[in-house]
Amino acid sequence: MNFYSIIPPLLFLILIISSIVTVRQGTVAVITVFGKYRRVIGPGLNFKIPLIEQIFKRISIQNRSVELGFQAVTIDQANVNFTSMLLYSVLDNHDETIKNVAFKFFDEKNFMQALIRSIEGSVRAFVATKKQSEVLVLRKEIVENVKEQLDHTLEGWGYHLIDLQINDITFDDEVMRSMAKVVASNNLKAAAENEGQALLITKTKAAEAEGNFIKISAEAERLAAQLRGMGIASFREEVAKGMSSAAKLMADSNLDASLIMFSMWTEAVKNFAEHGQGNVIFLDGSTENMERTLKQMLAMSQIDVKKKN
Repeated sequence: MNFYSIIPPLLFLILIISSIVTVRQGTVAVITVFGKYRRVIGPGLNFKIPLIEQIFKRISIQNRSVELGFQAVTIDQANVNFTSMLLYSVLDNHDETIKNVAFKFFDEKNFMQALIRSIEGSVRAFVATKKQSEVLVLRKEIVENVKEQLDHTLEGWGYHLIDLQINDITFDDEVMRSMAKVVASNNLKAAAENEGQALLITKTKAAEAEGNFIKISAEAERLAAQLRGMGIASFREEVAKGMSSAAKLMADSNLDASLIMFSMWTEAVKNFAEHGQGNVIFLDGSTENMERTLKQMLAMSQIDVKKKN
């Protein structure tokens, strides 16, 4: 066997090997013929025409992510720094979509540059219409605005924007310091308002408690005064009954009723002396005054006897 006899089998083997194409899962391959698009082959073992069909590009149809960092300016001229994560993928594995992905951009680097700049421009245009105090609470609105602005454009490129997660929103140091002062002043204001409300409630409750105390004290005093009055009235009534009974008994015994008054007078003088506790009490001890006092007391006892009869 000479060298030339093995050339045809060797060439045939090379052609067979070069016609075999393996495509990984999650990836498709674009086949061209002399530089012109021919077809798309899917994952697994595939065959192509040797020397004529060429693999132009392998395209991943899996989800891909990229981190972004860019700056925007609000309507009140505050610089806002964004840190975000972009999640995107090929729209589908249809031939027309794959053609757009393969041929719209020169390479992957140019596509990423266009994608990132488009997203940055959309975010900046949205932020430029908002104040710095509004931006921090508009994460969801920013994402929705970006998707609304870019979905149609990305579909033309063969891609789909799955999600844009804004991880961090920060301002320049000077703006952050001023915002911190505003927050601190608002907190102080809220604390003062809460303290005022608490003080008002405390004073209101104290006033209500004091009013209830006065009301209860007045009611108790009224009841005590009523009871004292009833006690004094009962005491006087009993005294009058006793005096009336004694006067009637002395009258039945043919004795002068003024003797009772004299006895009461002497008992009163005795009590003054025993229970005065060092206090000085001036009494008119003349005969005329004693007689006048006894007559008044006798008249009072006679009035009470008449009332009882």
